[in-house]
Amino acid sequence: VKVISKEQAEAAMVIAIESKDNELAVAVVDAQNEKTKAVLTELADRHIRTKIFIASRAGIEEAMHFYEYIPAQAGVITGKLTLKNDEHDSIGKKIATFQSAKKYFEGLDFGKVSTTQLFDECVIGALSNHASDIHFETEEQHGRIRYRIDGLLHDVCTVIPPGSYRNLMSRIKLLSGLKINVRDHSQDGRFTIHMDTKDIEVRVSIIPGQFGETVVMRILDPDSLVIDLTKLGMRSDDLEMIKKDLDRPNGLILNTGPTGSGKTTTLYAFLQNVASSQNKVITVEDPIEYRIPNISQTQVDPEAQYTFASGLRSILRQDPDVILVGEIRDEETADMAMQASLTGHLVFSTLHTNDAIGAIPRLIDLGVRSATIGPAVAVVIAQRLVRRLCPVCKQAVSIDDLAKKNIETLLLHLPERIDKTPYQNFLNQQSPVPQVIYKPIGCDQCSGFGYKGRIAIFEFFRMSPELEEAILQSASEVTVRAIAKQQKMVTMQQDGILKVLTGETSFEEVEEVTGRIEWSRFGAE
Repeated sequence: VKVISKEQAEAAMVIAIESKDNELAVAVVDAQNEKTKAVLTELADRHIRTKIFIASRAGIEEAMHFYEYIPAQAGVITGKLTLKNDEHDSIGKKIATFQSAKKYFEGLDFGKVSTTQLFDECVIGALSNHASDIHFETEEQHGRIRYRIDGLLHDVCTVIPPGSYRNLMSRIKLLSGLKINVRDHSQDGRFTIHMDTKDIEVRVSIIPGQFGETVVMRILDPDSLVIDLTKLGMRSDDLEMIKKDLDRPNGLILNTGPTGSGKTTTLYAFLQNVASSQNKVITVEDPIEYRIPNISQTQVDPEAQYTFASGLRSILRQDPDVILVGEIRDEETADMAMQASLTGHLVFSTLHTNDAIGAIPRLIDLGVRSATIGPAVAVVIAQRLVRRLCPVCKQAVSIDDLAKKNIETLLLHLPERIDKTPYQNFLNQQSPVPQVIYKPIGCDQCSGFGYKGRIAIFEFFRMSPELEEAILQSASEVTVRAIAKQQKMVTMQQDGILKVLTGETSFEEVEEVTGRIEWSRFGAE
């Protein structure tokens, strides 16, 4: 539509509706109208071939709404959203905190705000508040916008009029290259936010609902990607062991956990650690979330029959040293990943299980032979993300005698490899350092939440001769869990408690993601 200016289109009742095979389809009310002829002559002077269609005035007036979706400063409306730094900064200052963003959007006069402006400000607000997702949801009377910040959803606007909401849907579909007139089927797309200093990829998912369409936009900000092993949140003993695992010439390293638990970030950190000019590193992902230099990344494409299994088969012909398979979903992919790890390749992948121990029976359920699992799998990791206490406003609180006893018992039952220096004051009842933990308060720095950012809690389950023997005998999950206990595996919940003791998070956060803390499991009362 931007081929013809809005002013010309309205004056001549003409609009461009399609560009195909170097020919522009133009809808007009009256081809003999002088103003219409002037527009067509101008297009011809610009060497644009036109094909004329007659349409009703009402139809063209309805089509004029598409001019609302075109940013004045951008030359294209599909695939890229351009945000200038000065625009981002000026708007971002108004909505720099979640509370200010909520107040701003709730107070908007939607009748005076263009669709483009509303959408751009929604995106800028999400970037300013470090949101990982933007949710557009419709209810019977209004639409609403929610930001996912540090894993939790927060309402930022709940009073969007139905007309403005429908216009937002069209704007998002145009940007993402989706079909505007399809409202009863799910659609997936993506677009790029182009800024002066970086590009940010956005994945878009649209599904139909009772009162309209629901959209989730996943923001893949490269600045939020942590690819430094030392910044993932691992304890020093776990970090030392995983570095040894990454130095292996072959083996399968599995990372387990639900969607949004940080598995991809961890595996990207592993890839960055092993990538070098001497190594060939290839990935097959669905989709490619972040681009990593010096690594060959490929994306599954079901329409082209490029799946995880076929992609892995093709990758093996490329003579790689390290392979990342985005996810093991079926027997064929699982078996090929095992064979790759047994034939001189270091393989990383993910698996959906509740914990590290559950990976073994899950592989057996997928159809992998028990004799293959033991030699192929090097280590299984499970992880979750907990919110990190705001360093500015967190407040120290004393713990009661029972909590002191439980914590001391847990620390005494930890494996010897763990450096207990950071927790020494909890082991020494006569220590002059007060035995305190921290609780969230809320301040301007953390938008009043009391938390800012997230940190991972981990558990590592390593293959051993005892475990290999048990797997060969088709051991149940109960048997595998007993072996893990003998190996003194530190669970995610224990790792979370240790992070509470160092003031990084709270007991409430640990229980939120791992369940109620049962101190008796750790030898306490």
